[in-house]
Amino acid sequence: MGWRVLADATMVLHFAFVAFVVTGGFLAWRWPRAIVAHLLAAGWGLCIALFRFNCPLTWVEDRARERAGSAGLQGGFIDTYLTGVIYPERYLVPIQILAAAVVAVSWAGAAVRQRRRRVSAPAS
Repeated sequence: MGWRVLADATMVLHFAFVAFVVTGGFLAWRWPRAIVAHLLAAGWGLCIALFRFNCPLTWVEDRARERAGSAGLQGGFIDTYLTGVIYPERYLVPIQILAAAVVAVSWAGAAVRQRRRRVSAPAS
């Protein structure tokens, strides 16, 4: 596998992970056990945002791009592909707040659906 393919595959995986961090809690509405994976992913996303941890996916993509002869990422994944591209940099904090609100709504909905399942489950 070429370094360019690895870099591009990592970028696609990273987009999927970011999408899962923001919206993955809604999967728990249908599949309640998905909440565990989402809690872990959202926790990791929160740590990266708050404490500026380096994401291993960013590291892999950056090294693969360098080995392919391209310039590495100029910043992190979000800085490179989202901030200033999908939304203006001045909206970073409101976007982060919106993402946190989406996560909170998904968790609240999952909790309500889980409670309804328990109430409507037949007694054994």
